Amino acid sequence: MFNKVLIANRGEIALRIIRACQELDIPTVAVYSTADKDSLHVVFADESVCIGPPSSAQSYLRTQSLIAAAEVSGADAIHPGYGFLAESADFVEVCAMHGINFIGPKPETMLLMGDKAAARRTMKAAGVPVLPGSEEALNDYQEAQKLAEDIGYPVIIKASAGGGGRGMRVVRDADTMESNFEMARAEAESSFGSGDLYVEKFLENPRHIEVQLLGLGDKNVLAFGERDCSIQRRHQKLIEESPSPAVTPELRKKIVSAAVEGAKAVDYLSAGTMEFLLNPDGDFHFMEMNTRIQVEHPVTEMVAGVDLLKAQLLAALGKPVGITEGEIELRGHAIECRINAEDPARNFLPCPGDINELHFPGGPGVRVDSHVYAGYTIPPHYDSLIAKLITYGKDREEAIIRMKRALSEMVVEGVETTIPFHLKVLDHPDFIAGNVDTSFLTQFAG
Repeated sequence: MFNKVLIANRGEIALRIIRACQELDIPTVAVYSTADKDSLHVVFADESVCIGPPSSAQSYLRTQSLIAAAEVSGADAIHPGYGFLAESADFVEVCAMHGINFIGPKPETMLLMGDKAAARRTMKAAGVPVLPGSEEALNDYQEAQKLAEDIGYPVIIKASAGGGGRGMRVVRDADTMESNFEMARAEAESSFGSGDLYVEKFLENPRHIEVQLLGLGDKNVLAFGERDCSIQRRHQKLIEESPSPAVTPELRKKIVSAAVEGAKAVDYLSAGTMEFLLNPDGDFHFMEMNTRIQVEHPVTEMVAGVDLLKAQLLAALGKPVGITEGEIELRGHAIECRINAEDPARNFLPCPGDINELHFPGGPGVRVDSHVYAGYTIPPHYDSLIAKLITYGKDREEAIIRMKRALSEMVVEGVETTIPFHLKVLDHPDFIAGNVDTSFLTQFAG
């Protein structure tokens, strides 16, 4: 076992990791900025270390502060959670230089899958379906325009080092290629420090399907079925569910098999997610791989009956995770709604501030992952996530009914939240029928 695990993150995911460590009897160290001194992850960790002021650049993204916190506390392992430095190969290498175990993939895997153009080449070579597009980073818009003419418009420009919708532009004709290419490059350089771009065929209104994986080393990869993350706003997921209402048992076998083969091709270790775009005709194509645990992992935990964080920790230790491929069976249905401190009526404007009253829902099949409480102040410096609300049912209909009940029970006073928005989505006929894709919220808002 690790002597002590430092969690290089904040909020609900930090608390989630602490709970997994506690069940494995591993002491924990929380780090926090001065803005997070009253967060529950600080309260429930065995130790805590302040790593700087509210700015992420001076705290959660400051490698030297995290390493110093690990050394002063005697932590011999670091769990990065998601976001911040979770997919930084440089951070992994710095940890290794200081004799600290990084709970996640190898740095070379991060580098390979973090370079979207290289990831496309690797997946194509492994037999994973990939959309037509560039094999290397493109130097200028003329190259992109020639490729677009070869594969046919519309195409999408993406940042090779990016994600989250930044450095991304859809191009529908040659006349707008130059302006879109230059805007994407400027945004990519600003967001990721690299202006490398690639182009691929753009699919109109696909579903976003992802497969939860756990690599155990020696090309041994476990898969825990798929999640449907199609309800998004500006490429940010708002509602996730498992299994997908659009995926048949036959299609599930194909998608899961492709994800596993892709992960084996890079000898993947730790928790990760292979993401795909799914057409109405059942064709699917590789989009990217997230080399970390994801926000929406609880829906998979509910239907697979597994603690992914504990399994990730055991895999990092090289110990048996207590799961074999033949034992993984999806049962029932789970849905997750991200409850954010945002005002949907004002274009989802962030609403930091004091939570005056708070009541979380309960009852059968209801789970809440959160780090907040009545009296907590949501700081303006980070994302606006208040809680992840997850419901489980014997089927999708029961999971939806329970989610509507849970949303109606939940009380958050003092800040605007996305609760009313989620209730409207769950009442929409297309959502109830499972007929949604990545354009759903655009049409819903219209």
